[in-house]
Amino acid sequence: MRIIHTSDWHLGQHFMGRNRLDEHRAFLAWLLDEIQERRADGLVVAGDIFDTGAPPSYARTVYNEFIVSLQKTGCRQTLILGGNHDAAATLNEARSILECLNTRVVAGILEKPEDHVLLFNDREGKPGLIVCAVPFLRPRDIIKSVGGQSGRDKQRAMGEAIGEFYDQVFRAAESERERLCLPGLPIMATGHLTVVGGKSSESVRDIYIGSLDAFPAKGFPQADYIALGHLHRYQQIKNQDHIRYSGSPIPLSFDEGGSPKQVLQVDFEGGKLREVTPVPVPCFRILKCLKGNLEEIEQGIQELKAVCTGNGVGETTWLEAEVSEDHYLTDLQDRMQEMIKQVFGEEGGPELLRVRRKKCRHREGENVQARERLEELSPKEVFSRRLEAEELSAEQTQTMNNLFDEILDRVREDGQ
Repeated sequence: MRIIHTSDWHLGQHFMGRNRLDEHRAFLAWLLDEIQERRADGLVVAGDIFDTGAPPSYARTVYNEFIVSLQKTGCRQTLILGGNHDAAATLNEARSILECLNTRVVAGILEKPEDHVLLFNDREGKPGLIVCAVPFLRPRDIIKSVGGQSGRDKQRAMGEAIGEFYDQVFRAAESERERLCLPGLPIMATGHLTVVGGKSSESVRDIYIGSLDAFPAKGFPQADYIALGHLHRYQQIKNQDHIRYSGSPIPLSFDEGGSPKQVLQVDFEGGKLREVTPVPVPCFRILKCLKGNLEEIEQGIQELKAVCTGNGVGETTWLEAEVSEDHYLTDLQDRMQEMIKQVFGEEGGPELLRVRRKKCRHREGENVQARERLEELSPKEVFSRRLEAEELSAEQTQTMNNLFDEILDRVREDGQ
């Protein structure tokens, strides 16, 4: 039994005013070829199919086109899971239609634990794998708010509720295995959350207060493989071969630009996990962050010329510069543009999307924050600047940050 595990596509993402349509089309075309060539029996997408709960029409189009094209590859079944960026209503719009295309959508918690248990067949049509299809678990779906609880109490309650939900679904999977009289049938679980030990990146939206910072790996059931989504860097948890994040297939922030991207080929044999094989995803666009003073950044631009040919989607580059020492200059953007022009000529070269000033103090004591522009800051950074002007204890500052995070997350959800 062979499964392809991927996650965090974020179709429809707007990246500083640019969309990622060309990159997503290229990735999905590549994925179709890989599924067919590797003779995969199933595909599991572990959440965050879309970047927002109300994705643009072109994002929905490429998603639907992919599902239709998937039928020609020989892949017998697909599982689509809801993530924290996805809206259940959006994913469920075409659920019944997609079931006719061998695609099961689990956007949120279903009525009964056994509804989350799916049977995957191999290419011969025989049972090959049982899947505990667990999507992103929102606090309001699995716990009740209790007055007077501290933030730590809420997180403890959330952790216990997640663990209990996994146990219920896993027990239902074991019951299904017994019903089929196939005691050697492997069981795979899914999840869309942060696990203790996982490494995050700039583009990952944290799951805030009332939820859980990180779920302990020991809280998962004894499944043969656990397919995770939410963190955008490929990783296995605490060197456990069977608990893995596939990571996002394209870099979704500049700090992911230097990390290789991949999907995972998961093979089961003899009733257990045999092997997990990372499959490298081609680079469809380079995201590069150059750091240093103006001289160092200019040298970095010159080095980029050997990489960027400006020929085709796979060769285009988006550039960010983080300037230190010379951060006090007010015309950094113009200076960067002139450097690129001198190195690459009037046409071609990387597209400069953002110039940031390194957060430090000027050598003569001037605060660099006075030189920062609003577009250089995230909402959280703006709020942090405001808090610095208040006389608050460390505990009060933490409480304010937690409350702001919760409000920001609600605003984002309402905006979807």
